[in-house]
Amino acid sequence: MTGTADAFEQAMDRDMAKMMQAMHGPGYSGDPDIDFLVMMIPHHQGAVDMARLVLIYGEDPLIRQLAAEIIAAQQAEIQAMQGRLATLRAAAGTGGAPYPALSGTRGGPESPDSR
Repeated sequence: MTGTADAFEQAMDRDMAKMMQAMHGPGYSGDPDIDFLVMMIPHHQGAVDMARLVLIYGEDPLIRQLAAEIIAAQQAEIQAMQGRLATLRAAAGTGGAPYPALSGTRGGPESPDSR
């Protein structure tokens, strides 16, 4: 095995173990919506980490382009999920509505116009 392939495999194994720990470490909250987001955020971060590794070690221009697109898309989704998670947790903590008002297509924190 070449040094590059060995380094790629070690980094991939490290990042996948980190993702699995982040996904399962917190345990379940009893709220499927929150649990879904808590697990999907590190899952998407794992995709970002994998794509970064192919940008470091990969050579195929089309795969590298795909990796760059994955990074951009997954980061946008992570941001949207983090916003929705914050909204759901805030509503749960205050006894608010079970489905807080949405803003935008991904349901981030409520905007002043949506009240």
